[in-house]
Amino acid sequence: MMINTSLITSAPNHPSTNQKIIIMKDYQGEQILVVTRQLFDNLSDFQGINIDVERYLPSLLNPENNFFMDRGAAEDDPSHKQLIPYCIFRVKDEQGDRYLHYTRGKSGGESRLHAQVSIGIGGHINPVDQREDHLGMDTYMAGVEREIDEELNITGTHTNKIVALLNDDSNEVGKVHLGVVHMIDLETDDVRANEDAIANLALCSLDDLRGPLYDRLETWTRCCVDVIEDL
Repeated sequence: MMINTSLITSAPNHPSTNQKIIIMKDYQGEQILVVTRQLFDNLSDFQGINIDVERYLPSLLNPENNFFMDRGAAEDDPSHKQLIPYCIFRVKDEQGDRYLHYTRGKSGGESRLHAQVSIGIGGHINPVDQREDHLGMDTYMAGVEREIDEELNITGTHTNKIVALLNDDSNEVGKVHLGVVHMIDLETDDVRANEDAIANLALCSLDDLRGPLYDRLETWTRCCVDVIEDL
């Protein structure tokens, strides 16, 4: 989803007063899949990673509990949680387990995460993803595969397994999002980025993620890296 930004300058009260420049995001009316925060709380909210997928996912993807909401409103509304697939890509070969990682570029949709290192690929579920189950699992998985196709060029086949839920209410980004963590095992290591927002795409070991890269990792990626053997 392309996002426009516009500058709104407020008029000063006095010639010597500095003008204030406010950057407003234009999501172009994008509609995104959300659930209420109340639903999440009723299911038993948590902080960090939760691998009890069956406790949460059936309710989150029940069409009676989720709906599309204007993204511009949702980004600043902690009474709703945006459902975000967070796909981790792994290659298992003679070099051992390696994980795809990248730096979030400035053209990415979430400016609050720019320049941070991530192992998560994904995005919002939109009305274009709707299948016969309306807002159920088929619709959700269609959105996941669409996001993967939009963001990466993958040679060969891949598996796709939901392994955890991810929540982080410690920052403004996390308060309005709820991650669904997928482990994607790739047939080959031939993967390329399709978007400028995915910079410096490469594979690395878990030791690298927990070593020299760790201080640069975004919060969600840190949560995953800390427990990735259990996912």
